[in-house]
Amino acid sequence: INTASRSRRNVQRHYDLSGELYKLFLDEDMQYSCAYFEQPDMTLDEAQVAKKRHIAAKLRLKAGQTVLDIGSGWGGLGLYLAKAFDVDVQGVTLSTEQQGVSTDRAHALGLQDRAHFDLKDYRALNERFDRIVSVGMFEHVGVNHYRTFFDKAATLLKPDGVMLLHTIGRSGVPWATSAFIRKYIFPGGYVPSMSEVLPAIEKSGLIVTDIEILRLHYADTLKHWGQRFAANRDKAKAIYDERFCRMWEFYLAASEAAFRWQDLVIFQFQIAKKNDTLPMTRDYMAKCEKALELRDLGHQEPATPAVKPTRRKKVE
Repeated sequence: INTASRSRRNVQRHYDLSGELYKLFLDEDMQYSCAYFEQPDMTLDEAQVAKKRHIAAKLRLKAGQTVLDIGSGWGGLGLYLAKAFDVDVQGVTLSTEQQGVSTDRAHALGLQDRAHFDLKDYRALNERFDRIVSVGMFEHVGVNHYRTFFDKAATLLKPDGVMLLHTIGRSGVPWATSAFIRKYIFPGGYVPSMSEVLPAIEKSGLIVTDIEILRLHYADTLKHWGQRFAANRDKAKAIYDERFCRMWEFYLAASEAAFRWQDLVIFQFQIAKKNDTLPMTRDYMAKCEKALELRDLGHQEPATPAVKPTRRKKVE
């Protein structure tokens, strides 16, 4: 049961830990979610950039659109979208630490007019957006609130809107969250099976337009995190203590094992309000990813519409 007040307390328990701790094991962009290993020899930083490209391609973005990022983390994805596509991004998070870092990063990159990050529960929003993206937040919603989540998403999306939901999921039947994870790492967390998510989407009136299941990508992500944490263990101990380090090591190792040998995977749901909003084939995704890869390598600008709006409405 994750009411607005309880959700905020739960988030603060984990995400308001010292930012210096997360810098010890995350990539440069502070992506605290599953990376996308297009090639097995990718570095963690390369795989996290690939993840952002993969998600962006599924959003079918155009310059001047408005984007809501539910659970915006340290701002990396929102800033990437704002810069690559010239869109206006509003990120919402319940973590004071993350909201502060995201806002500072937007100003440092000169993107403060296009990317705004608020300390706010998604349930309190009333605006409408062209696109919604949510990465690594749905695990904190709670199974009792899935209908609320998708009903709210339906009201926040414009008629031709598109949503991309990236979440940890189970390939098997519904099951309780690990007692250790629930008590020490993610209070209020719950990992859904596909059978628990789809009925809530259907009842909201939204349409599932694409589903992808990423297998083993999170296992490799966690392996990288575990290696980086081990290399910086003394620094982590200086921030907290020995007991914390043992807890964190067990969390990372157990999570890797669950993704590598048990039933945890990543679900990516592409969702729309209308059946004809997106192209009939998935070719556009690959084309966009390739264009973004070339852009990230410095070879060209992204493929956005030639005529950009002369005036952009600011997202409040």
